Amino acid sequence: MKLSALLENRVPTVIGDTEITAITDDNRKITQGCIYIAVKGEKFDGHSAAAKALEDGAAVVVVERDLGLGEKQILVPDSRAEYGNLCAAWFGHPEREMRFIGVTGTNGKTTITTVIKYILTKNGHKVGLIGTIQNEIGDEIVHTDNTTPMTFDLFALYRKMADAGCDTVVMEVSSFGLVQKRIGPTHFEVAVFTNLTQDHLDYHKTMENYYQAKRMLFDICDKAVINTDDDYGKRLYDEISGEKYNYGAEGNFAYTPISVKANGAAFSLKQSCGVLEFHLNMTGYFNIANATAAYAVCKLMGVPDAGSIPALEACPGVKGRCEIIPTGRDFSVICDYAHTPDAIENILENVKLYTEGRLICLFGCGGNRDKTKRPKMAQAAAKLADLLVVTSDNPRDEDPEAIIQDILAGLEGTQTPYDVVTDRREAIAHALKIAKSGDVIVLAGKGHEDYQIFAGNVHTHFDEREVVAEALKSL
Repeated sequence: MKLSALLENRVPTVIGDTEITAITDDNRKITQGCIYIAVKGEKFDGHSAAAKALEDGAAVVVVERDLGLGEKQILVPDSRAEYGNLCAAWFGHPEREMRFIGVTGTNGKTTITTVIKYILTKNGHKVGLIGTIQNEIGDEIVHTDNTTPMTFDLFALYRKMADAGCDTVVMEVSSFGLVQKRIGPTHFEVAVFTNLTQDHLDYHKTMENYYQAKRMLFDICDKAVINTDDDYGKRLYDEISGEKYNYGAEGNFAYTPISVKANGAAFSLKQSCGVLEFHLNMTGYFNIANATAAYAVCKLMGVPDAGSIPALEACPGVKGRCEIIPTGRDFSVICDYAHTPDAIENILENVKLYTEGRLICLFGCGGNRDKTKRPKMAQAAAKLADLLVVTSDNPRDEDPEAIIQDILAGLEGTQTPYDVVTDRREAIAHALKIAKSGDVIVLAGKGHEDYQIFAGNVHTHFDEREVVAEALKSL
């Protein structure tokens, strides 16, 4: 592709007819005739590799400051933003061929995007999904490494979706993806804000930075759907202009729970056109909120109630989100991705409503992540559970025992009994062994993940459904 075609008159250059063979922001992937975009990261500034990139065969470099590289440097105000534009042009602007729905927030993103896709698919749309668990092109499953893929990978995925006939893309938009401008010139028809609780402070440092990152999505959407039961949601709703709708106990889409049981939930929904009643296959008060958000989005996308209501009620839910693992015993096991203090509190609060015996919570905390939330997660679990089993999650490069000590600091002064079993497989077997009739065991933190991450980024297969099944055989 010609350089002039990639730049699309955004930036002047005297070598616009140069043929570009590849595009990259990774100085380790320089090839003959490529364009190299110098991006300044947390630990490495790509500008320091720009001159070497030209020596190694790059046709041109994109930079934010004059490096004295003559006509082979293209000066732009923001190289991250320009990288997004270049990737979009490289793939023929697939973002212009589909409608986009973005969902952001700390909790609920995966459930809401999955339910939206389910409703739209049942109503005749071919939908692409981009999220934490996996990416999907219609029925095709595509592996993912990041909630919001890196820029080049994202636009390559868009291209595949458009070529496969997708008319709509629903995606989880992470704070990382927004701050790092991975989504390029993507514009969203509808954007959803779920809530904001402590997470990713190892990256954002403060809750204010975290909020401002999430807020960026609402500068690039036509319609906003916001949970105003959440304090940050209220703030966001007041701060943004344009077409906006709120959901929660009050608002444009106001829900009232009717019942929450182990096998589902029911609620009524008040909106401008009247009151509707829903019966879900998903359980938990939080899933009532998630279902309301999904319904609101589909309504704004033009799906009639006659199509959205039966689809919403038929939706089976999401793997690893309040998922019941069959045991064939007189106690229950639930697998959930809860890995923040707020998420732990939400899942336990909801499960406690229908727990006849003891509520047992097994959890750990990830290594190389925000250490300040570890004692807070312990406090949240101790507040609601009758017994805790403290174990490992994804220790990564940290000592699992040291992580557990950080967790136990949050249990000082609490009355909730706890057991410590560092190995997660052994911890699950222990929880099953001590379970009594009517007890509910919540396995928190792994959810959909079928692996554990150890030092050196080593991924070891670990599916809690399989682990539970194996442990039950020995009971």
